[in-house]
Parts: sequence; C-alpha cells; structure tokens
Amino acid sequence: MASSYFLLVALLGLVSSRVIASDPSPLQDFCVADIHSSVKVNGFVCKDPMAVNADDFFKPAELDKPRDTMKSKVGSNVTLINVMQLPGLNTLGISLARIDYAPLGQNPPHTHPRATEILTVLEGTLYVGFVTSNTDNKLFAKVLNKGDVFVFPQGLIHFQFNPIHDKPAVAIAALSSQNPGAITIANAVFGSNPPISDDVLAKAFQVQKGTVDWLQAQFWENNHN
Repeated sequence: MASSYFLLVALLGLVSSRVIASDPSPLQDFCVADIHSSVKVNGFVCKDPMAVNADDFFKPAELDKPRDTMKSKVGSNVTLINVMQLPGLNTLGISLARIDYAPLGQNPPHTHPRATEILTVLEGTLYVGFVTSNTDNKLFAKVLNKGDVFVFPQGLIHFQFNPIHDKPAVAIAALSSQNPGAITIANAVFGSNPPISDDVLAKAFQVQKGTVDWLQAQFWENNHN
C-alpha cells in the first residue's frame, strides 16, 4: 500500500513539473498584463478587469509593411509581438513574429527556450531546419516556398536562410508562449558580457585561442526588434 502511495505521488510530481514548465493556463477569461506593477511573479500580474478595454488586446503593428533588412549584418529583421507589446496576451501562451529576409539573408541559428514555433512563408523561398539534442545532433531541413509551413520544436537550435540572391522573403511565425525568448547561438557564445574565457571556447571548438579572440572582437548583432 505504501509503495503504491509513493508511486502515485511520484507520478503526480512528474505531471506537475511538466505543467509548470510551460506558460500558466488562464483561470479566467483574460488576465491583461499590468506591466507597470512592482509585484514580481512568473509572468505579469493581472490588470484590474474593470480597467480593461479593447485596446489592451490590440496593437497597430503594421505587420503588412516590409521591414528594413539593409542595416542588419545577417540580413534579417524580426518583429516580435509578445506580451510586452500586447498586454492582452498575458497567460494565453501565444505570440507572433514577422520575419523579413534580405536576398541571401538569414535568421541565424538560435533557440526559443520557452516555445515551439510554427513558421509560414508569405513571400519568397527559405531553407530552414533544426538540429536535435545530443547525442544524435540530427539535422531536419527543408526548402520552403510561399504558403509552406514548418515547425521548430521547443528549445532546439533552428535557422532560416533565404537562398535567393535577388529576391527578399517574408515569413510569419507563431510561438507557444507569451514570452518565448530567443538565444542566438553566436551572440551567446562569442558575444557574452563578460566574455567567456577563450581557454574554454578554444577547447570547446578545437581552435586556436587567437581565432576565439577574433570572433569575440566582432560586433554580434541582435536582429530582434
């Protein structure tokens, strides 16, 4: 009897940990974020429902308009609509991004620690893919054309690249978190503040420390707006 009880507790703990690991589920119709509140919680506290209006669920984002990709060293511009731009998203577990790609531009290898992403190509062609975790590190990649859809599982390194030299591309992505986060691999590894020891990176990448020092001296751009 005791062993059955402890097994049940262990299973409930496992299920609870899976639930807590994702965005909190809403317990009411909405919980508009009070982004100015000094109360610290996992996410945002709710705005007084009596003070909520339609504008809390609206943003004139102009996502139909092209973004500037010429200033980006990687040739892309990510326009993210998350809970910080749209307070009505709080507790709803979803956000949105428009990604513009210059000819031969890319959204470089990155991860979203808190979200799965589903991407739809609106214009142009994209070569996209993701890599599985250790030890397989298997690449799943595909060339997408207008109207095609691809999914990037939560937490896995993924990328998009416009292989066409004379035409831009545009995509819309939905993400399963109000605040998915983004970790661009090159920026995190070579552009951290303070820098990671070049001894560590030289050993990890099996290169000379001079190569690491050169990489760390580059300007690692954030293409997310």
